[in-house]
Amino acid sequence: MTVHNHAVVWIDHRVARVFYLGLEAVDEQTIHADLATPHLHHKANTIDSGKVEDDPTFFPRIDEALEHCEAVLIMGLGDEKTLLLKHLKESRRAPGHRDIRAEPSDRPTDREIVALGRRHFHLGEPVRPPRYRPDSKQAPARPSPHVTQNR
Repeated sequence: MTVHNHAVVWIDHRVARVFYLGLEAVDEQTIHADLATPHLHHKANTIDSGKVEDDPTFFPRIDEALEHCEAVLIMGLGDEKTLLLKHLKESRRAPGHRDIRAEPSDRPTDREIVALGRRHFHLGEPVRPPRYRPDSKQAPARPSPHVTQNR
């Protein structure tokens, strides 16, 4: 995987999706929390506190995945993004000049997360080569099969 300077993290209590943004490429990594149960709360009439214990290795694993990033945007639901923001700012692993921000969001698609990250970091759209350049020796693009030509 290429080392990128910008990352967007979408997080909830079970999973963190890390999108590494470059000028032309996007890499993705998914980090799962090791929870005893996928639900946050127990059913009624149970004797416990009703809340599932957090995974103590979840935030350090995210921090490890972001160690080469100079700018991080954290998005997500609830308090997880705030807790991750606090963890990353107090981390010894992080460089002192790392820019970390948090924004609330619902459940965006992968493309929406990447688009929000590109807009936030002012990366613009990835550069795509044009299909045909008249000054090159490349053959012109073939016509669409839906266009009929009279012969």
